[in-house]
Amino acid sequence: MPKISIINYGVGNLRSVRRGLERTGAEILVTHNPKEIRESDAIVLPGVGAFSTAIRDLASLSDLLKQHVEEGKPILGICLGLQLLFTQSFEGGLLEGLDLIKGDIVKLPDNVKIPQIGWNTIDIVKHHSLLEGVKDNSYFYFVHSYIPKPQDTTVIVTTTEYGTKFPSIVAKQNIFATQFHPEKSSNNGLIILNNFVKNVRR
Repeated sequence: MPKISIINYGVGNLRSVRRGLERTGAEILVTHNPKEIRESDAIVLPGVGAFSTAIRDLASLSDLLKQHVEEGKPILGICLGLQLLFTQSFEGGLLEGLDLIKGDIVKLPDNVKIPQIGWNTIDIVKHHSLLEGVKDNSYFYFVHSYIPKPQDTTVIVTTTEYGTKFPSIVAKQNIFATQFHPEKSSNNGLIILNNFVKNVRR
């Protein structure tokens, strides 16, 4: 049974992410403790809130997170957690991210209501283990005002339309991330979380 650490850096959806992951049968720990994180088989970066606050609260763990990824351990970013993985964000000025995926986090276009809140579909760009059992055009739950713009488009697994086409799942080797909230996305979301845990076991 893999041990997965959900990083507690003051964001709001820890309980629902924990519940969702516990349903996969994995051992789940919500922690900010470097020793516990180091001993984990995988890491989850949840996320609801502002990029500036989150990246500041993660500063003491950033080197450890990068080391975790370099060692080949899986990491899953959810919503804001996805955005923190990128090089920089334009939310509240220009702010540096973890730079684990090259690219920017930019605001949704002004021609749509911001934030996007609610259900929207994904368009599968390429097959990925995270999507096993998930059909094209499946619905997932979104709450966000900013979107990822990766430099390397090969990391894009799915896209979603909301004023513009944006990546809604990205993946790079042992890095996985969703712009939507799988923990709030009913059965499809649970499939995503299960598939992530399967990747941890492999």
